[in-house]
Amino acid sequence: MDIQLDPARDDLPLMANTSHILVKHYVLDLDVDFESQIIEGTIVLFLEDGNRFKKQNSSIEEACQSESNKACKFGMPEPCHISVTNARTFSSEMEYNDFAIFSKGEKDTSDKNGNHDNQEHASGISSSKYCCDTGNHGSEDFLLVLDCCDLSVLKVEEVDVAAVSGMEKFTRSPKLTVVSEELRNQIVRELVTLPVDCWREQLDYYACCSQAPGCGELLFDTDSWSLQIRKTGAQTATDFPHAIRIWYKTKPEGRSVTWTSDQSDRPCVYTVGSPINNRALFPCQEPPVAMSTWQATVRAAASFVVLMSGENFAKPTQLWEGCSSWYYYVTMPMPASTFTIAVGCWTEMKLETCSSNDLATERPFSPSEANFRHVGVCSHMEYPCRFQNASAATQEIIPYRVFAPVCLKGACQETLLRLIPPCLSAAHSVLGTHPFSRLDVLIVPANFPSLGMARPSKDKTGHTSDSGASVIKQGLNPEKIFMQVHYLKGYFLLRFLAKRLGNETYFSFLRKFVHTFHGQLILSQDFLQMLLENIPEEKRLELSVENIYQDWLESSGIPKPLQRERCAEAECGLARQVRAEVTKWIQVNRRPRKRKRRVKEEVFEKLLPDQLVLLLEHLLEQKTLSPRTLQSLQRTYHLHDQDAEVRHRWCELIVKHKFMKAYNSVERFLQEDQAMGVYLYGELMVSEDARQQQLARRCFERTKEQMDRSSAQVVAEMLF
Repeated sequence: MDIQLDPARDDLPLMANTSHILVKHYVLDLDVDFESQIIEGTIVLFLEDGNRFKKQNSSIEEACQSESNKACKFGMPEPCHISVTNARTFSSEMEYNDFAIFSKGEKDTSDKNGNHDNQEHASGISSSKYCCDTGNHGSEDFLLVLDCCDLSVLKVEEVDVAAVSGMEKFTRSPKLTVVSEELRNQIVRELVTLPVDCWREQLDYYACCSQAPGCGELLFDTDSWSLQIRKTGAQTATDFPHAIRIWYKTKPEGRSVTWTSDQSDRPCVYTVGSPINNRALFPCQEPPVAMSTWQATVRAAASFVVLMSGENFAKPTQLWEGCSSWYYYVTMPMPASTFTIAVGCWTEMKLETCSSNDLATERPFSPSEANFRHVGVCSHMEYPCRFQNASAATQEIIPYRVFAPVCLKGACQETLLRLIPPCLSAAHSVLGTHPFSRLDVLIVPANFPSLGMARPSKDKTGHTSDSGASVIKQGLNPEKIFMQVHYLKGYFLLRFLAKRLGNETYFSFLRKFVHTFHGQLILSQDFLQMLLENIPEEKRLELSVENIYQDWLESSGIPKPLQRERCAEAECGLARQVRAEVTKWIQVNRRPRKRKRRVKEEVFEKLLPDQLVLLLEHLLEQKTLSPRTLQSLQRTYHLHDQDAEVRHRWCELIVKHKFMKAYNSVERFLQEDQAMGVYLYGELMVSEDARQQQLARRCFERTKEQMDRSSAQVVAEMLF
């Protein structure tokens, strides 16, 4: 398949001017509507300009520390006058002026629509109408550029954080009498740099500020890949408002989420690991250097469950009959691409019997239990880090939940729920402290694109401009997610290193690496450099970062060190067992259909799933396999009940040998395992068999509306 690549179509631009201004925190307030397939609401951005605000002065820190421990650890600081519950679950029908908070003597100047003395209508302006400087050195207005596409931006305004009662603690004034842009920005600077011990108080202040009234609409413009915002007269990032609110709607065709049906044919929507990441879900800064925290309130019909990549186990709060609200937050700064959401009619799956020992092991761990100042030193930016807490370090199994359509309850009970605790325990034994305090596992629909996703990184981007904007080469190429060579090479490189160094040395290094670099952005060379620095000279065996790059990353084909090891090694016992079974099947296939005398039937060994994959791969090398042999294979190993990897190889055998009796297995695979099925479509079309091509087109017509967009595009180009 040879598709002409167009840089204008296939290169992914990162437009955000992260070198000049950074988003430190997002507050999202969203409604999910399945009838219109739209998510709409507001997002409030708390910004920090490029002149990195230094640690707040001691008086501010003392003010925070002098607040009651109860306010700092458990809830809303006294002066805010909004309960935590109200702050997180307010009705979407209520306007922002219903939540305006004013200091004594201030007057509410809101009109009926919640506009606060806004004189101009900011429905969007043409970029040709003004000239803006995206840096902080020009004479024109500063321009905030956010990564954004497939969104309808309705309004942008500055948030009057000074209107929130109690905000005087973030200024040098005992009372806010004269409010200026400089004062509002000072409040935000102090808020985003609160001490890590006050993370709960910080989240509650963010919630209060996100509901504060607007104090002037901002001019904005959108193009295919960005949202550009400016304020007249604000010529530098320092002068630009540090808290802004954006009203927006997603579009049904937006590429960051997929609206589909689950295995019980109930509606659901979820983030799909799109090449464009989350820019069609909310305006954001895409480059990974823009590490931020977030909190989100999401409303949906009461029959739906809302799951997000937050640190807390959210429970629904009923707002009114038929509508519930869910609240999640994150205190670890991470790239915006790590934000995930899934909404559907799922059921929480639990083991029917649970021992008291399991309950004790899975005791929830709260960051408020930690003394973050006395256990270890971390290299990342400050946040409530589990690596600095002794009890978290010994927690082998973090709390977890499993959600799935009710039709999969039996499978979850039999298999998945019993696997998660030992997997978590194994991860802890190898890598050490779990970096996150909890885990939600969701069984996603068949159209989830599970073959990997493009993530921005320094190695994948082109030239980075002074503003921080760059381009990911081939980031939008629909074939890219199916190019698995880099994953396979990475896997074999790690196995190669483990074998060279020995498991004890290698796993000891992995644990140290995770502890050293947790909470930070890293590159491949960081990993390799630290590995070579932390192993004895006699175990390096002439390894260097340069020759590893040369052999494993810059050369095509199987790396030479791997070829040499494969030639020198004897096969392991499991592989030898497979070889023996392959020989049996070849002998069975060579027997004549009608035998003159009774021959003793072959007895086949029971094989593990990985062994079955290897067996079928060896049999794929055979020029012909008779229908009788294929039918016996299917019956012997119950291939229709095996996992997707095994069934994929089985379907390849069916296609290669035109085994029509099993074509229903191919149809099932194309419908239930859509991401892996892309390769199978290619096999069906390359065969040039009319019946197989008809099967491929028929399956595609049935599933194309539910398929991941990139998968559907690649398959369509194969078929038509």
